[in-house]
Amino acid sequence: MKGMNIGFALCGSFCTFSKVLPVMEDLGRREANVIPIMSETAFCTDTRFGTAQSFIERIEGICGKTIIHTIKDAEPIGPKKMFDVMLIAPCTGNTLAKIAHGIVDTTVTMAAKAHIRNERPLVLALATNDALSAAASNIGTLLNRKNVFFVPFAQDDPEKKPRSAVADMERIPEAIKAALEGKQIQPIYGAVRT
Repeated sequence: MKGMNIGFALCGSFCTFSKVLPVMEDLGRREANVIPIMSETAFCTDTRFGTAQSFIERIEGICGKTIIHTIKDAEPIGPKKMFDVMLIAPCTGNTLAKIAHGIVDTTVTMAAKAHIRNERPLVLALATNDALSAAASNIGTLLNRKNVFFVPFAQDDPEKKPRSAVADMERIPEAIKAALEGKQIQPIYGAVRT
């Protein structure tokens, strides 16, 4: 990962921020150049999981860079070929659907579109309550899309949330490495490791 340019986008699955920010730190320790991106919702919303400002400060502290958080600022990602690989973690069902259907109306979807035009890998780390219902067709579409890869995911709470699935965030570095080689590691498995 040393010297690799990684676009790291976060969407509004705020409950998973506590699992993805340590991965962001780990990528930094591996000497990757991590460029942070946040959806408008993630950038501006205070929740029970923390304030927007606290997350902004932590992310910019980890990366040493200002967060890309507007469509205007995300557009140059493609022409400038800014990333070797782009990661969306967490990737919500909403963002997943927009990418599957070519909708570009947020910072993260613009970043993904701009990045993919360069035929470089996009890695998705799902966190959605409707993975096994409304989002299932979008997952299927993107599993077959060139240069789109998934971090392995599974149901996270089959009894209380039977249609929900979350990526195993600890496997992000492994998924990135495989994606850079054009490989998809087993995307779906029984249960999220705890």
